[in-house]
Amino acid sequence: MTTAPSPILLLDVMDTLVYDPYLEMPDFFGLTLEELYSLADGSAWQRFERGEIDQQAFLDAFLPAHIHWDQQAFLELFQRGYRWLEGVEDLLAELKRAGIEMHCMSNYPCWFQTIENKLKLSQYLPWTFVSCKSGLRKPAAAAYLHAAESLSCLPSQCLFIDNTARNCAGARAVGMDAILFDDATKLRTELCRRGVLDLNNCYD
Repeated sequence: MTTAPSPILLLDVMDTLVYDPYLEMPDFFGLTLEELYSLADGSAWQRFERGEIDQQAFLDAFLPAHIHWDQQAFLELFQRGYRWLEGVEDLLAELKRAGIEMHCMSNYPCWFQTIENKLKLSQYLPWTFVSCKSGLRKPAAAAYLHAAESLSCLPSQCLFIDNTARNCAGARAVGMDAILFDDATKLRTELCRRGVLDLNNCYD
């Protein structure tokens, strides 16, 4: 019996592979999340993620001009906070040993390079699809279609993994299978169930 080829894995990064220090921003500013959202310019972050503005332009636009804040300490909060989520690095290593093709597919600005410098993500999977390089953000259909086209495959030949339900829905809308990430153990179980990992090794 011929075994179906493994899908190409497209993996989100923040809060799927790597802890997102974004969660610490309210404490940094001494605000509730709702208060921060009411002040911050969310469009500046999205433009930063698409590579339309540089880091300094983002920092200058993020909060109203009358608010004075420590931009360097803010950057250090992120630089200090990046770390692997529990069990993820071991799972990526297992997938790499199994010969599974994997690519990052992340909505993130140029700070992805800081993550790479600290964690060396590319030893397991390349930063192939990052919004600051492509100008495309999930869940736009163009982001998923661009990934499939770049890999010379059909969307149905990809398996998308993300911690955000709407991004998974966006992938399914163009014909990709998708797994909503919760933790590394549950993701491994799902990959085993789909035959991405050898079932003989799934329950060691």
